Amino acid sequence: MQELLEELHQRYAGLKEGRLANYIPELAKANPDWFGISVVTAEGQVFQVGDCQRKFTIQSISKPFVYGIALEDYGREEVLRRVGVEPTGDAFNSLIRLDEKSKRPFNPMVNAGAIATSNLIKGEGPADRLNRLMQVFSSYVGHEIGADMSVFMSERTTGHRNRAIAHLMLNFQMIGPNVEEILDLYFQQCSLLVTSTDLACMAATLAHGGLNPVTSQRALSPDYVRDLLSVMFTCGLYDFSGEWAYRVGIPAKSGVGGGMLAVAPGRLGIGIFSPLLDERGTSLRAIKVCEELSTRLGYHK
Repeated sequence: MQELLEELHQRYAGLKEGRLANYIPELAKANPDWFGISVVTAEGQVFQVGDCQRKFTIQSISKPFVYGIALEDYGREEVLRRVGVEPTGDAFNSLIRLDEKSKRPFNPMVNAGAIATSNLIKGEGPADRLNRLMQVFSSYVGHEIGADMSVFMSERTTGHRNRAIAHLMLNFQMIGPNVEEILDLYFQQCSLLVTSTDLACMAATLAHGGLNPVTSQRALSPDYVRDLLSVMFTCGLYDFSGEWAYRVGIPAKSGVGGGMLAVAPGRLGIGIFSPLLDERGTSLRAIKVCEELSTRLGYHK
């Protein structure tokens, strides 16, 4: 496995296509040459190469894990009443993807659905909800986790499209009136700092039925692991999800910070960091590496 990761890192390090996420000013400061690949197996073995310990913000990769918190707090039926599970075929930040009949977001991977699930995190106040979110993420990565406050403030200052989405959901009574408080928690979850090895450990936790294979700490009830894997497989790459299923064939989630995680259930988790993105906001090197790993390890059958 280590030799395979080193081979893939050497092969794709020279890929210079794509662009940085310049619509969030702090993310545009990334070095386009940063590139890390990590794998954590369901038995807890760790393999890594490149910039695998460089921290970056998790961004939309947080969405399935916050969805998991909502499922544990409210149960499958209540969450399904608030957020659907249907693919949209549209970009992650589409303004129009609320179901015309139910007024709920189509799925928890698009921004509208992620804002709705952030609203469902239980707590006595904003600080309590943030602490709970960070504790859950810490159980996935196996250590304490923090946030990049400069990225949080950058997203908070420029996130007017997300405000439009939130106010549209408020209009349909899908979230509460405390819009700025809900958005702050959403921007904070997107600003959590991780490494590619952290992402691989999070993915391996899902591959291991919700139990962190490195620390043996439970992060998610096994009853809800299938929910996360299902929405990641059908919706995790937004309008690229169908082609991803065809080409790669395993559940995955990307983020505009350059991260991607992918899950081979029962086997291992993959974490990749490379900030050069395609037009859909997905890391180009990560797509190439995941496709190679899935094919060569026989995960896409």
